Order: sequence, then structure tokens, then C-alpha cells
Amino acid sequence: MKPLKLGMVGGGQGAFIGAVHRIAARLDGQWQLVAGALSSDPQRAEASAQELGLDRNYADFRQMAQAEAARDDGIDAVAIVTPNHVHADPAIAFLEAGIHVICDKPLAATAEDAARIKAAAEALPTHFILTHNYTGYPMIRQAREMVQAGELGKLRLVQVEYAQDWLTEPTAPDNKQADWRTDPARSGAGAIGDIGTHAFNLAHFVTGEVPSHLAADLSSMVPGRLVDDNAHILLRYASGARGMLWASQVAVGNENGLRLRIYGDRGGLEWSQEHPNHLYVSGFGRPTQIVTRGSSAMTSLDAQRASRVPSGHPEGYLECFATLYNEAADLIRGKHDAGRLSPGLRDGLLGVSFVSGALSSAKGNGKWVRVKLY
Repeated sequence: MKPLKLGMVGGGQGAFIGAVHRIAARLDGQWQLVAGALSSDPQRAEASAQELGLDRNYADFRQMAQAEAARDDGIDAVAIVTPNHVHADPAIAFLEAGIHVICDKPLAATAEDAARIKAAAEALPTHFILTHNYTGYPMIRQAREMVQAGELGKLRLVQVEYAQDWLTEPTAPDNKQADWRTDPARSGAGAIGDIGTHAFNLAHFVTGEVPSHLAADLSSMVPGRLVDDNAHILLRYASGARGMLWASQVAVGNENGLRLRIYGDRGGLEWSQEHPNHLYVSGFGRPTQIVTRGSSAMTSLDAQRASRVPSGHPEGYLECFATLYNEAADLIRGKHDAGRLSPGLRDGLLGVSFVSGALSSAKGNGKWVRVKLY
């Protein structure tokens, strides 16, 4: 089967996530990058295209959407890997051109932009995929199936945290990754929009639950910082379960500490992104079991499909992205049951609801607010 043709908006020189998407897209031979509008700076866009060997380089994403839609060999999908505030316009332009969209998270920087994407995506037959990549880990899919099968019993507690330390000190203006993330006009929010949405999505993916109310304490620990860099958020679910989400980018000693713990009235489970091939499963009164990726105890077919190498071999971050790109390809090709697990528009809208609710609660000194679903 020929690879599908991929375009990219953003992701030029100096961009971290663009390179991640390119590696993931080609990992399993499902995609070939053929075109890009890689930077808003024409010179950087051209230099980036030359480095990647792209002949079809565009100075503007609107021009790219129109030109690719008109070609017989035009792209099948576009990857949008720009800062948060530049998600909506490219997404809408390509959706309206009849080109499928694979967008990095979060969906948008504002509720208004999210609503615009929603209107365009729901009115058109094109697919919209959101790369909450941690949902691609095999053991996360194993955990999801176990929760849905009732192996933990009735859910009681959901604890999720994402702790980093890379923004512990004031950042230099030439730090491209920090510059836009700490600018409220471009990011929309700080830690909650960057890593908090990952934590929120992971808890939702595994449990299937959406909080009805939340109470948020958002802090800017670094003097002069205009966005939150630490967040403690309490969650109430309609089912009666309770949760807590901690997202921090100033927790010294933490590199990429995404961790999920879920407890029901019969059992519990625990998973850590820094040790992704192990899932700790506990039953009340019984020894904790370590389920490893690739072992016979990994019973989920979805987990097995997302696993590439034998047990004991490291498999991680890049492979998660690749799993989502594989599922996007299957969805575009119309394969049966394709895209069932991949995050999409609804997940993006839930993330925006989470961020908006947290900001509203924090403005009210941590008051409980209803999570408004967009």
C-alpha cells in the first residue's frame, strides 16, 4: 500500500514538535512528507524545506491549502504543529479545502477559536485528529480496557499529575519553546494548557469520565511570569468519583513526570510515562501485579496492536505518536473500526472546557465551577 501524502504547517528550524511528528509519521511507512509551510518567516521556511528535501515549499498556509487541493497528487492530510494560537486558521483552511487535519494539542488557545474549528469540522466530511500522543501507549490502552471491563469496580478516585522543572527559572528571550508558551496571547494558558491538557485527556481516555465541576488553584511561581506555571485542580465526576490533577513546570527534579493512578472499590492501577511499559494493577487484599508491555498478561487487543517490539525492549514516546499517525491513515483509508481510540475534535473541545473552567475557577479564588462543554 502506497504511503499517504502529508503536508506540514509549522515545524521549521528550531521547532521541537515538528521533528517529532515527522519521525512518527514515517516510522511505520504509512506517510510521506511532501509539502510544507514550515514557518511564517519565508527565509526560514525555505531553509527548512531545503533541509528536509521538500520541493513543495509554501510561504503561506492558505496558499498551500488551495494549491494542494488543486493538485492531482495533492496531500491527503496536513499536520499542524504551530503554537496554540495558530491552530484555528490553518485547520479551517485545510478542512474547507477538503484535506484531512492532524493537529497537535491543545485544540486552540481560546474558546472562540475552538468554536470556529468545531463549526468547520462538523460541517465537512474531512477528518480531524488531535495528537494527544500519550493515549498511544500500549499500557494505557490496557488500563482503559480494564477500567471499562469493570475490573476495578465502581470508580472512586482519579489522580493524575504531570510534573516538569524546565521553567523553574526566568527564561531567556531566545528560548523559542519557552517564549511562546509563557506568552498568554500565544498559549492561551500556561501549564494547564501545555501539560495540564495532556493529564486531563489521559484521565478521560482511561476512565471515560468527564468532570462535572472543578476547583482550581493556579500559580505563577516565577516572578514576572504572565501565565500559570503550577496548578492544583480538584475534580468532581457525575458518577460520584473524585479526582485531583497537578500540573507543574517548576517542580525541581522532575523531567517529564506524567503519572496516572485510578482506584475503584475492587482494585486500582498505576502508570508512569517515564516507565511506560509497566502497569501496576492491585486487587484489594491481593499482591500488586506488574503487567508488562508485550507479555501474556497484556490482554487488550488494542494494546497489542499498538506494540511493535517484543517485551523487554524499550518502546515509548515516538512510537505513541506513530500509533496515532497509523490510526489516522487507517481512518482516512476507511478501514473498519479505524480511529476508534484516536483523540479527535471532541477530545479537543473537552480540553478547552477544562482550561476555561480552570481559569474561571482561579479568578474566583478557587471556587467550584461547572465544566462547560463546548
